[in-house]
Amino acid sequence: MLGFEKFLAQNLHFGIFVVYGRNMESEIIKKILQIEREERLRKNDALTLYNRDKIHQKQMAFHRSTKRNRWVFGGNRSGKTECGAVETVWLARGIHPFKENRSGLDGWVVSLTREVQRDVAQAKILKYLSPRYIEEIVMVSGKKGAPEYGVIDHIVVRNALGGLSKIGFKSCDQGREKFQGASLDFVWFDEEPPEDIYAECRMRVFDKKGMIFGTMTPLKGLTWVYDEIEMNVRNNPEVWTVHMEWKDNPYLDENEIEAMLSVTSESEQESRRFGKFTVGEGLVYPEFNPDVHVIEPFSIPRSWQSNISIDPGLNNPTSCHFYAVDYDGNIYVVGEHYERGKSIDHHVEKIMALADKLGWHRDSKGRLNALIDSAATQRTLASEKSVAELFYEKGILVNTNVKKDLYSGIQRVKSLLCQNPPKLYIFKTCTNMISELKSYWWGHDDRPKKVDDHAMDDLRYFVMSLPDPAKEQKHTPSVIEADKEKLIRFNRRNQWMKNS
Repeated sequence: MLGFEKFLAQNLHFGIFVVYGRNMESEIIKKILQIEREERLRKNDALTLYNRDKIHQKQMAFHRSTKRNRWVFGGNRSGKTECGAVETVWLARGIHPFKENRSGLDGWVVSLTREVQRDVAQAKILKYLSPRYIEEIVMVSGKKGAPEYGVIDHIVVRNALGGLSKIGFKSCDQGREKFQGASLDFVWFDEEPPEDIYAECRMRVFDKKGMIFGTMTPLKGLTWVYDEIEMNVRNNPEVWTVHMEWKDNPYLDENEIEAMLSVTSESEQESRRFGKFTVGEGLVYPEFNPDVHVIEPFSIPRSWQSNISIDPGLNNPTSCHFYAVDYDGNIYVVGEHYERGKSIDHHVEKIMALADKLGWHRDSKGRLNALIDSAATQRTLASEKSVAELFYEKGILVNTNVKKDLYSGIQRVKSLLCQNPPKLYIFKTCTNMISELKSYWWGHDDRPKKVDDHAMDDLRYFVMSLPDPAKEQKHTPSVIEADKEKLIRFNRRNQWMKNS
């Protein structure tokens, strides 16, 4: 019990405390309610709870480091993004427990895309930055009354030392030009940025002697980050690194860790569990086993039909596959068109015939929907229309907004193949996809060889288009509900006072 409440209860119990008039009674009730509210806010403040009951030692080592260029290389769910978000909020609020605090700081949070910003870094910032410390939110899209559902441009934060700080949000897909001009106190990279954007951000913190910190899972192999940060080839005395793995995170349940281990291949664990940089070599998909993943065709229920994915080519093959997904999330590659040196009219005719054979769903005008490589939007001197436009005119409504990130796509396919039981199956009639899975090799530049990879590309487009599991939405009481709750508490407290 709080000290004021304890004092009040004891004195009421012994008849010593006397209430003189309604005004004093009202002030006492207000004081009690205020104490209750502050206690409730404190208990529900994620920043207050951070590393309180259990200590993530590597997170705290990151926060304590005085170096100006700090990086966390961590596996998924290792706690790396949490410490990046908390570091940002501590700095902006002027309440960092291990650093000299200042008022009026300006910093950036840099994500790969606006979509990733909204779902990851922005969500973490909103988790740890209590609304009572937010002076203003400026949105790129969505409503500032519900910023978690939109894309934030910047947040103005009340600093504990007085004044205001500013947390700006940037995405790498904006290009280097959008990162010029500003003078900053800090930059947080959530996942690996392109080298030119990293270099630009270093210039942004130069005049203020600011800091850069990054939190990432090294999925792209031995990139510039490996040389510049991990190996520190320039012997920069300000570079500091730490590796986090699943077992470093005390908040991860052991059963959950075992479950993740069961669906992650040993090669994938190097990056996704241990946060290590790996060299791609040998087969890209050693997890593929024809005896397990190739199955006899069967009649697919119409409700399983998901999408068609196309990787177009002229001299190279045009690869097109039909994909189905069952109620357990298992993916089936159920139809294949794979041919080189033919016109779009020919490909459309073959795809339409295959759709008829499979009984594939169409829209009210008899048209098919499909994913296609975004490069299909480009026009050439030989044609006034793009490949995407030509497919569209012929009745295949192609969506060019596909996620083409090579490494993330490969890792997702590997995860689908290695789970027990697997989550990806290919009908034995899809011979070209089976052949490519068997012969898809890493090259010398830590990228797969650009040979016989067209089915591999359309497979990645499809698996990357699948939505992540829906997040549980917490109920936010309406204004009326909140007022009712306050009134009920007030009346209950008032009744308690009268009865005591």
